[in-house]
Amino acid sequence: MNGRIVFFIALLTVFSAAQDNAPAQQANVGGDWSSRKSGWLLLHDGERNQVESFAKDYKQYMSVAKTAMTSTHEVMRQAKAAGFADFTSPTQVKPGAKLIFPNRERALILAVIGSEPMTSGSRLIGAHQDSPHIDLKSRPIYAAGDGAFAMFRTIYYGGIKKYQWSNLPLGLVGHISTVDGRQIDVSIGFNPGDPLFVIPDNAPHSDTEMRMRNYTDVLKGEELDPVVGNEPAAGNERNPVAAQAERVLTSTYKIHEEDLVSSELALVPAAQPADVGLDRSMIGAYGQDDKLSSYCAARALMDVSGTPRYTALAYLANFEEVGSVNNTGAASAFLNSTYAEIAGAQAGHAYNDLDLRRALRNSEVISADTNDGINPIFPSTSEPTNSAKLSYGVAVKKYGRGFDAPSELTAKIIALLDRNSIPWQTQTPKVDVGGGGTIGGFMSREDMNVIDFGIPLLSMHSTYEISSKVDLWNYYRFMKAFYADSGKQ
Repeated sequence: MNGRIVFFIALLTVFSAAQDNAPAQQANVGGDWSSRKSGWLLLHDGERNQVESFAKDYKQYMSVAKTAMTSTHEVMRQAKAAGFADFTSPTQVKPGAKLIFPNRERALILAVIGSEPMTSGSRLIGAHQDSPHIDLKSRPIYAAGDGAFAMFRTIYYGGIKKYQWSNLPLGLVGHISTVDGRQIDVSIGFNPGDPLFVIPDNAPHSDTEMRMRNYTDVLKGEELDPVVGNEPAAGNERNPVAAQAERVLTSTYKIHEEDLVSSELALVPAAQPADVGLDRSMIGAYGQDDKLSSYCAARALMDVSGTPRYTALAYLANFEEVGSVNNTGAASAFLNSTYAEIAGAQAGHAYNDLDLRRALRNSEVISADTNDGINPIFPSTSEPTNSAKLSYGVAVKKYGRGFDAPSELTAKIIALLDRNSIPWQTQTPKVDVGGGGTIGGFMSREDMNVIDFGIPLLSMHSTYEISSKVDLWNYYRFMKAFYADSGKQ
């Protein structure tokens, strides 16, 4: 009897050890929701190093990708280093070809041509590179404070909490296009020793009349103006401090004041990306919504090996934060034109508009955009059962009201996640409280089959957003698996 007890105890011990050592990544794929674990607990040997390596590369990208244009430049640089070439001729469209379709330096599409024609299907991930920021007005420099200060007049871009931008070190980035054909890059505040710009708040000693302002109006739109100078010019100028600031700007970049009308200059937080937390498990950076998705989509495509069955594309758009407007936003014809270029090159003289329509209809699309995660200070703003948590995996977005992907596409993508042991969760905003949108709607209108995915952020749309390193890595893994998907179960 004692021998049998010992045997059964040993058997149970072996079974328990086997359960503990079972492939951990199965814990967040299918099954009981209550048993799901943090992505950190699902890593196998060696994967933590991969997480950290990918996070390091991402932070390097974020340190230079301050705007849609600088993001485009950096993605193109990395893509060319990975063997991609600018599309210049239909003869380039061959299975395995790696091509770049740029759009005015502010948006782009990367493509790896598949073995099947575009009319049979494609795998597209769409994201946006723009982030909330503060633009300079056409005539930005003015005198304030009874002439003691030079200031920039501004207009904010995207959904921001305006008070978050005061008392914050800001950098100025963008470019100036001159009438004599020059394009002058501007970058101030991101290197050691650079001057910075600050929107000054009012001191608590004298702000009694402002204390009754509403939460959204602590600073008003016309009050988002940074100090840019305090030294007066030597001369008889009407506004000597403003004149001196203008003189420094125009002489530094060899421009005239009117050249600022044809400029694109933005104020963005000057703080660089950094690890967050004692455990270094998170990343803090300005602009993660949605340069994070853009980087993962582009990087995953660069890392696809061989020739995929279906042409794989990363579409990095602009102006999503203000409605995807203009000719570099997702509402433009750029995506359709690129599909037509590829499908036309494959069909030759037999190409017609129906080829484009079939190519769009047979595509599968991930509309990738970060989403707000459950906030540890304000948990009541989320509905916990259906809200995403940092480190718990990629988020399947469900909105209701007709904005969701067809159920069969959702099931197919979840099966892809499960096959590749990628942890996932769901995200639905609290009813009558939350909301948001992606570029997916513009692609759905073209009869493309679209599903929304993201990973959660803390402090979304703030000046310093926080993401999870392990979510970032799993997001990239998901995108890479999606590009390589052959359509076979």
